[in-house]
Amino acid sequence: MLTLFRWLLRLTIGLIALMVLAAVLAWYFAVRSLPDYAATHSVRGISAPVEIVRSTENVPHIFGRTDADVFFALGLAHAQDRLFQMVTLRRAAQGRLAEAHGPQALPADDLARRLGLARNAQASLEVQDPRTRAALEAYAAGVNQWIGIVNDGALGRGAPEFFLFPDVITFWQPADSLAILKLLAAASTNAAADEVLRARLDLAWPERGTQILDRATLPPLPGYASLFPGARLGTPERRIDPDARASRPGFLAPGQHLGANAFAAEPQRTAAGASLIANDLHAPLTAPSLYYLARLELESGGVIGATVPGMPLVLSGRSAALSWAVTPLEIDDADIAIEEVQPGNPDRYRGPQGWTPFQTRTEVIRVLDAPAQTITLRETVNGPVVPGLDPGLRDVTPIGHVAALRWTGLSRQDGTMSALMGMMQAQDAAEAARALTGVVAPALDVILAAEDSVTRLAAGAAPQRSADHPTGGALPAPGWLAETAWTRAVPLAAIGQRPAEGLALATEEPIADGIRRGRLTRLLDDREVHSRDSFMAAQLDIVSPAARALLPLVGANLWFTGDPAAPGTPERQRQDALMLLAEWDGAMNEHLPEPLIYAAWMSALQDRLIRDELGPLADDVIRLQPRFIDAVFRNRDGAGAWCDIVQSAAVEDCATIARQALDRAILDLAARHGPDVTSWRWGDVHQADHAHPGLGSLPALRWIVNITQSISGGEFTIARTGLLGRGTDPFRARDGAGFRSVIDLADPDSSVFIIATGQSGHPFSRHYDDLAGLWRRGEYVGMSLDPELARAAAVGVTVLRPIP
Repeated sequence: MLTLFRWLLRLTIGLIALMVLAAVLAWYFAVRSLPDYAATHSVRGISAPVEIVRSTENVPHIFGRTDADVFFALGLAHAQDRLFQMVTLRRAAQGRLAEAHGPQALPADDLARRLGLARNAQASLEVQDPRTRAALEAYAAGVNQWIGIVNDGALGRGAPEFFLFPDVITFWQPADSLAILKLLAAASTNAAADEVLRARLDLAWPERGTQILDRATLPPLPGYASLFPGARLGTPERRIDPDARASRPGFLAPGQHLGANAFAAEPQRTAAGASLIANDLHAPLTAPSLYYLARLELESGGVIGATVPGMPLVLSGRSAALSWAVTPLEIDDADIAIEEVQPGNPDRYRGPQGWTPFQTRTEVIRVLDAPAQTITLRETVNGPVVPGLDPGLRDVTPIGHVAALRWTGLSRQDGTMSALMGMMQAQDAAEAARALTGVVAPALDVILAAEDSVTRLAAGAAPQRSADHPTGGALPAPGWLAETAWTRAVPLAAIGQRPAEGLALATEEPIADGIRRGRLTRLLDDREVHSRDSFMAAQLDIVSPAARALLPLVGANLWFTGDPAAPGTPERQRQDALMLLAEWDGAMNEHLPEPLIYAAWMSALQDRLIRDELGPLADDVIRLQPRFIDAVFRNRDGAGAWCDIVQSAAVEDCATIARQALDRAILDLAARHGPDVTSWRWGDVHQADHAHPGLGSLPALRWIVNITQSISGGEFTIARTGLLGRGTDPFRARDGAGFRSVIDLADPDSSVFIIATGQSGHPFSRHYDDLAGLWRRGEYVGMSLDPELARAAAVGVTVLRPIP
């Protein structure tokens, strides 16, 4: 027995020793990929020594003799900090995620291949201007130089994730940067998804279904079933799984609908007598953030602001002469064409001139730990056939038909990168406006600020539709009708418009909504003059205009009714909740119970209004529709009919539905957070989960790689955080302001910036999450174009020396 005990003890000690050794080895190889920011490297591809000066926040300030040298160093700096993110974005654009992430990435790869993001990017390389092609080539050379340094020095493959994902890192190509821009464009629009949902709603309730989305914003539309006789909405399966977001391996995906806010004031409306400009760019909350701060010292002058790793471009920021802010422009830049397949011949479809062969090709998608998948890509005169574009697309595609996509971003002559590079290096607003005429996709609302003036303009390609288009682009339309084809796509950038009253603002919201836009307009109009601090306060505003508008309307017949109920009863909980909401100012503060009660009530109310008419389709209406609820409770155009539960014999009124929805919300909240209404907190459920794509869903690693923190704000606040809307955690924030900036042109070096996580994508770096707390608290960091200030605050200087 004693001998057995000794052997068990030895075995246990041995296993513990092996586990410790494995942990030490894992740590050693992981930290090997942490870059040394004070190193000197001899490299090929630059003409003279280059310095990358790292600030306290790890923001690289790059100084070189030529633009090519500076873009080379930017590529190297991006690769030092975000190589895994860059490779993942490239894979997402190329449709090659499944090679590293397995079968779960197949749908994303299939869609990227059908959209041809990488193919179209390669074709568009030829139309870039010489300056941009030189920048793309220099940037790619810098990325590849760092990959070479990692390989030569055995620096942990460049990122610890590469030990977990079998990946051969191929060298960067100039077209890869264009492919990421194409992916960004695809993620910026949801025009096609809106068409699909509108058609599904019309099929579910032809008389009123589209009221959920459209409030007198569109001309009368034909019934979808009249366009395609026999079209019927089946019993939809659960299409959207919000809880699956964290497991998606890509940082961006088509149809995510990226958002932004931008606003500016001319000198007569500022305290310091020079223009002010602010921008916040919304993106999925990932770790690291989509955005990366950088400063470039170009031949045209210094440039500083937000970049996207993988592209040699400051997307939002300033130079010594000009500042710029961008938001996605809300135009209908995509249409779905329903194509009829020839009966008995699946290789042909009905075109305007008769039965026409599909253009076809096959591609092979390699899949990790699974057989490779061969897919057949088909294309019609209207665009590529995209069965996986939207989860609900098959509901509106009649039997014997397929869906094709028209989208401005499918252009193979896309000079958007050159246009944005031209804006970045422009010396005045007029030069920037001329450059922006080349933007194709994404379409952008651009605000340009010089010291003495502000200009606003639109940039992008706007589809022009025939006057006799049967749906005006609002619904999928028959692809064989000549009148559904676009007549042309018109460049939008023109002579910029000076802002009225000295103020300019833009959000990505549809004009019909304009909820954040209205709040922002009021905040800006409330002050005669603005300062950097007032712009920061506006950018961080957490008051929900939707809450302020809906609560008095929905609760009109519930406030202060009935005798006081006994403590602990459901009636008392309702009375306590209503008492809190009656005195609430609409601020979605993470420390208050009122935002949670309001959000749960409105979610339950909308679901109760639409579920009996739409059935499982209600699961896909995940975003709160305040104007729909407003129309219902005001009975605008007969919308009050939504309040009647069709399955019941009684005729319910809206007050009854409002009370039932509140009771349902309180019951659910009490089960999760206890019976005391006053103890509930919005921040307990409204958390920013900056999930690491690929690793963020793994139980053993999510506590290391994910950054989770409670935050204020909501879907309709200026400091916006989009909600998941469904699933086990419906109030979790799924996207938000990944980048914020406020630039004061009276004192440009006092301008402030922030991103949502940290500059590094390495989970073991102190710069992985060092900005996340500042972002959560609404704080910023300063970034100056003064070289001496940059060097004085440097925590490391990387020197690149040319090899003769």
